[in-house]
Amino acid sequence: MNKIRILIADDHSLVRIGLASLLGYQPDFKVVGTAEDGDTAVRLFRELSPDVTVIDLMMPKTNGVVATKRIREVDPKARILILTTFGTSADVARALSAGAAGAIVKDSTNDELLTAIRTVAAGGESISPVIRKSLDYNPNPPEFTKRQTEILFSVTRGLTNADIAKQFGISTDAAKQHVMAIFKKLGAANRAEAVTIALQKHLLKI
Repeated sequence: MNKIRILIADDHSLVRIGLASLLGYQPDFKVVGTAEDGDTAVRLFRELSPDVTVIDLMMPKTNGVVATKRIREVDPKARILILTTFGTSADVARALSAGAAGAIVKDSTNDELLTAIRTVAAGGESISPVIRKSLDYNPNPPEFTKRQTEILFSVTRGLTNADIAKQFGISTDAAKQHVMAIFKKLGAANRAEAVTIALQKHLLKI
């Protein structure tokens, strides 16, 4: 029987050890490597070519989103399952958009995790119900520039275009253009709607 070869990436050693132990007991699984950060995960993926890479979303140096992008650049067919503590994060949607085949919350049962890995390995998609519900799963979440993110935060504070222009040292027209670009990306008609949508999609941390 051909075993599913798995690479585990998580910055917590106890989690790595626990996952390796759990997966290692499965007759159809073989853990081929573990990584403590995203950079190591990408390097080991190149070396080991695992069937499934299980990646923690939040890691030092290179997080799960960036690691997913880099691994998919190495192999566009790479099968990646994201692990996350929270089901409510825009980064989860970005990881899925970057090519991850699934995302599962860390408090899922062992059986749910094992099923998710087998599903992803078989070419399917596996996303925890809580993630689908909380994110209203969108495979193409809006991407903001750093300046747009800063301006969106200013909008949540009730700043006008003139206030934003003064804050960032730009013209009022430039501030207005940034705000309108943000509205367009969010599909919002006004400031209140933009803030509501951004909060619902967890694009803001306030």
